[in-house]
Amino acid sequence: MESSQSSKRQPDQTRQRLLESAFEEIHRNGFRGASLETILKETGVTKGALYHHFGSKSKLGLAVIDELIRPFVEENWKPVLEAENVIDGAIALTRRLTHERNDLALQLGCPFNNLIQEMSPIDEDFRALLNGILQTWRKGVVDAMTLGQQRGQVRDDIDPVATADFLISAIEGCVGLTKASHSDAFYKNGMQGLEQFLEQLRPDRPHNEHD
Repeated sequence: MESSQSSKRQPDQTRQRLLESAFEEIHRNGFRGASLETILKETGVTKGALYHHFGSKSKLGLAVIDELIRPFVEENWKPVLEAENVIDGAIALTRRLTHERNDLALQLGCPFNNLIQEMSPIDEDFRALLNGILQTWRKGVVDAMTLGQQRGQVRDDIDPVATADFLISAIEGCVGLTKASHSDAFYKNGMQGLEQFLEQLRPDRPHNEHD
């Protein structure tokens, strides 16, 4: 019985190793620049085994997006979307992202955004999968902002959809521009500006002192 379970686990472990190695290779070099030979060397897996699990390089890339990048995005935003106060949750996220950002992340950027920029214009399967993740993320922020308004935690004169779009764009844009500048200060300033914006969404904060 134990031997049978071990045999079943081995292909799953091989597949997971391939996914994780492919994620790192794609993050460093982009999908088109990713080398299957490097992935095979890093994992010690044969080319036949790779194609047995994924069939093609494109299918491997799509699996990386669906099985690793999707949970990465969801886990980052889950505390925000489930927070008692969405503004507090979003500010906590900006501070955590700033604290956790390391030199490698500054240089390589966001794996999700990188693939959107690289693959969406040229491959419909990639675009559709990436957009699905984006729309789920967007809907979650919209729902959280709407709930915040119902709880009296978010100003009732803001548009939750526009706010969600701006929030996502600001974070991803900041990461993308930081990748070009390799400037930790650039990233921190961007996150600080975003935190200031979020504070202005509270109903007890004057959003225009000249009114």
